[in-house]
Amino acid sequence: METHERIAALFDRAGVDARLHAVDLATGAEVGLRADDQVVIASMFKILVLLEFARQVVAGQVDPTERVTVSRENRLGGWGTAGCADDAELSLRDLAYFMMSVSDNTAADLIIRRIGLDTVQLLAAELGLARTRIVGGPHQVLETMFADVGARDDAEFARLFPTLPPERVLAMRVLDPAHTTSSTPRELTRLLRMVWADEAGPAEACATVRACMARQIFWTRIASGFDEGVRVSAKTGTLPSLHMECGVVEYPDGGRYAVAVFAQSRRLDLRRLDVDLAMGRAARTAVDALRGTGFSAPSGGAAARPGLG
Repeated sequence: METHERIAALFDRAGVDARLHAVDLATGAEVGLRADDQVVIASMFKILVLLEFARQVVAGQVDPTERVTVSRENRLGGWGTAGCADDAELSLRDLAYFMMSVSDNTAADLIIRRIGLDTVQLLAAELGLARTRIVGGPHQVLETMFADVGARDDAEFARLFPTLPPERVLAMRVLDPAHTTSSTPRELTRLLRMVWADEAGPAEACATVRACMARQIFWTRIASGFDEGVRVSAKTGTLPSLHMECGVVEYPDGGRYAVAVFAQSRRLDLRRLDVDLAMGRAARTAVDALRGTGFSAPSGGAAARPGLG
């Protein structure tokens, strides 16, 4: 069975429709499954936000120690400062850390406010990511979700959303790559290749992106397919029915592989650990093919890794 067929079978058993692209950073050899499909990228666009922020820091346009107050009107709910009950003050670079480590949406919005959404959009064009489309930050995306549900605020959204029939949820613009921030698996691995080769901007800026991606706390997706000795630097994205992640897998022997995985569940449950683990197995299958080895489950399995916290 061909590698892409084995990957498709893994996802079919998990009950998801999937896309994947993996590339050897040294040789350019690749494995793909519908790698040029346009896909929703959700929070994975924060990689470009961080890259533009880091480039502006290196250029002297932004002081990373600049203090920012996160107040009630900034909050979107969720992880990090987005879920704080009280005002919090921290530096721009700490906002960048929270944006990447726990996918803090408020942190992303505040950084975008400082560096400009247009600069992030121009960066994607500069890097040749012709099919990467950024429509706005998390606040703008949330506004479209409120409008599609008919909610005036987050409290009303939380009340209405669980009552919606599946067809109403699946019709939301945030799940349609033609109407929200989107890209392709191949373009995301291209972005990662440029970052890891210091070709996406100054070397110092690319190093900042790599360091922040290495500090992401979520491990149940790509990282779940690999042993503890393999370094995975990645960024997740999650929406109703959508599980996604892209990152770079680095082996102790120097092998480095960029991987982007997208899975759309045929059910709307958000807590689909089986889907996340299938993403890890698929990523491992692709990387093993690039390395010329057969797939073997990571020693210790998922239970050997720390919890999400």
